[in-house]
Amino acid sequence: MIKARIIGTGHYLPERVLTNNDLEHLMDTTDEWIRQRTGILQRHIAADNEAASDLAAHASQNAMKSASISAEEIDFVICATLTPDYFMPSSGCLVQHKIGAKRAGACDINAACSGFIYGLQQADALIRAGVHKTILVAGSEIMTSRLDWTKRDTAVLFGDGSGAVVLRADNGDSGVITTYTASDGGGHDILMVPAGGSAQAITPENINELNRGILMNGRELYKRAVYAFGDAVEQALKRANVRVDEIDLFVPHQANKRIIAAACERIGLPEEKIFLNLDQVANTSAASIPIALDQACAQGRIREGSLVLLAAFGAGLTWGSAVIRW
Repeated sequence: MIKARIIGTGHYLPERVLTNNDLEHLMDTTDEWIRQRTGILQRHIAADNEAASDLAAHASQNAMKSASISAEEIDFVICATLTPDYFMPSSGCLVQHKIGAKRAGACDINAACSGFIYGLQQADALIRAGVHKTILVAGSEIMTSRLDWTKRDTAVLFGDGSGAVVLRADNGDSGVITTYTASDGGGHDILMVPAGGSAQAITPENINELNRGILMNGRELYKRAVYAFGDAVEQALKRANVRVDEIDLFVPHQANKRIIAAACERIGLPEEKIFLNLDQVANTSAASIPIALDQACAQGRIREGSLVLLAAFGAGLTWGSAVIRW
């Protein structure tokens, strides 16, 4: 049976770092307040001349180097992002051009923080169906472009970055075992950017009145996220027919340390099996899991044969998971 095997990982973080102490000078907050509620210590901020496709191109090139493949070998590029360079064209097309994948198709996926899982699922299905052999999936975000730096409920949470993986058709034991995705559009207003789309188009007349930043109902989001993380993990394990104690490493979306801890307690996953980089990169939305995957590989926490569990939750509302044999 053909499987989609991850043969390379890569990530890229912008050079500029903004610490919690820096934020104390921008808004009414403290380092202690941020750390206790989120677990975040710092985040990376994209330069003024960096767009989401630029970050994704860097991460993708690193992933291709890790996979020892050339750009010409890539059949398709999927870019998961909610902060694209433009509404049109897709950032995926820009990444395809910037990395030199001349014969690849390309598109974007917007499932917010669950975007990478959704992209992974699409890539897995295309490879299993025999449509493509080699697919690049990147998650890339410049979340700070959506922030109001006077609002500590959202401004302290997010950072910029990109991560990417290369998947290739393989008939061995390694590869994506299962994926799971779900959504609940009834909760769309719990976490959203109200203005900028067709529902609230920005015009010269209303540009100063519409909210173009992130709106979040933190209390409701926390409750939904704990449930969704648990559901995502339970579904993935059930579909993969594996027990939680068989998992070698859990790589969750890096949203909030308290949410991750609550979800892991619910499913009985010990702390030593969880990979966290939230303190250094904050919430990078769709880039979160692929950044963490590359860092976990570099640290030796993922090795050949490792059974890896992924799970994410995001705006939409969306959530999803995957089980992968490395």
